[in-house]
Amino acid sequence: MMDWTDRHCRVFHRLTSRRARLYTEMLTTGAIIRGDRRRLLGFDTSEHPVALQLGGSEPADLAAAARIGEDFGYDEINLNVGCPSDRVKDGRFGACLMAEPELVAEGVAAMKRAVEIPVTVKCRIGIDDQDPEVALDVLARGVVAAGTDALIVHARKAWLNGLSPKENRDVPPLDYDRVYRLKAALPNIPVIINGGIGSIAEAARHLDHVDGVMLGRAAYQEPWRLLGVDPELFGEAAQHDTMKDVFEAMFPYIEAQLAQGARLHSMTRHFVGAFHGVPGARAFRRHLAEQGVRPGAGVQVLRDAIALVEDRAAALVPA
Repeated sequence: MMDWTDRHCRVFHRLTSRRARLYTEMLTTGAIIRGDRRRLLGFDTSEHPVALQLGGSEPADLAAAARIGEDFGYDEINLNVGCPSDRVKDGRFGACLMAEPELVAEGVAAMKRAVEIPVTVKCRIGIDDQDPEVALDVLARGVVAAGTDALIVHARKAWLNGLSPKENRDVPPLDYDRVYRLKAALPNIPVIINGGIGSIAEAARHLDHVDGVMLGRAAYQEPWRLLGVDPELFGEAAQHDTMKDVFEAMFPYIEAQLAQGARLHSMTRHFVGAFHGVPGARAFRRHLAEQGVRPGAGVQVLRDAIALVEDRAAALVPA
């Protein structure tokens, strides 16, 4: 979710669910160690529980970055061994590390020694010509022995040679049963499933087999779905009943960020799917696209966009 789940996005998503765990976009160890840490790692306290996702392969650097993340107040450190993008592959991190399970285990062990908070791993079921039955077990056994606190598994291969990053999100077939078998083999380690899950109802079905479900594109592209997380998965009242209620709660944050020099578009770009499927959604998106990018755009632009969504429809969660 690089360039997607920034701090503005996470504050927005937190208002849709108290209970969901939020993850940062993947940040490289080099950027964290040598870059502007306040800009990269700063987050709003409302985001808790929130995990810092790292990209890297050098154990010492992973340990240093994890320690910095813990000092910033993150609740979890997550090592990404699943992203297939070219810039990730060229930097020797992400999905290409599925081919180096011993190095991944060394990195996990180094982070576990460095921090007190949980350390987790997000991976694929395999890459390229690997046999998922073997590759996933080898990686899992290594990181479990190194002390990982959970495994998050995207239930498809990544083809690093022959498919683009976009194609890698859709073309390789999903194999949820492979993740179920991993969980059966690791009864004492939390296993979270990811990949192609488009609704809370689907998530609930997976929970018959695994310990948790991660939503990526569905949560970002159709954030209204998250309104069902607390009532449907945790049996608790929703924090807000409608997306219009979410935005009312979001306005103070937006105003504070604008006062600090942020541009409206840096926040509203995460809102385009908020009313997907209800009358007025297209007009909402168009207004934000045309007016939200203008210099000096303020909260009234968002208020005007929301007013274009029909009240009766917006009072309901889309089907």
